[in-house]
Amino acid sequence: MTKAIFPGSFDPPTNGHLNIIERAVRLFDNVDVVIAQNINKKYLFSAEERKAVLESLVGKFKNVSVHVCQTLIVDYAKSVGANILLRGIRNSLDFSYEFDLSLMNRELNSSIETVFIPTDQRFITLKSSAIKELASFGGDVSGMVPEQVAKMLFEKFGKSKRDS
Repeated sequence: MTKAIFPGSFDPPTNGHLNIIERAVRLFDNVDVVIAQNINKKYLFSAEERKAVLESLVGKFKNVSVHVCQTLIVDYAKSVGANILLRGIRNSLDFSYEFDLSLMNRELNSSIETVFIPTDQRFITLKSSAIKELASFGGDVSGMVPEQVAKMLFEKFGKSKRDS
């Protein structure tokens, strides 16, 4: 049985994240979406909010679970018996960063393999920080995030979607 971990901040979950998850469920027996908590990051949504929305979004997949992690991802992987770290990449900058991170993770735990999945081309420009900024001005994020995430964003910012 192959268990993969897909770690990220998911603040907020985007259509690009979901694209990676939908493709991963066909490749691995189990996919554990892991909401990583980084004490150096400021999040818009709490870990509990991100977990709840992700559980709702991936509920249709029988082989996907969602968890919150506050440890090194390689330690989490070992604790749940996973040896695959799944990383989505949009471009060469993502690849460079993720490649370096994969080397460090492998140094920390030699049984960990990192698998890169390039996102579908239509999601290449999706970036959580840009989506949050756009939503803060009431901009249309409907093609970037699932509908329930768009609603959460606008509620968080006290905005309503701007009519175009």
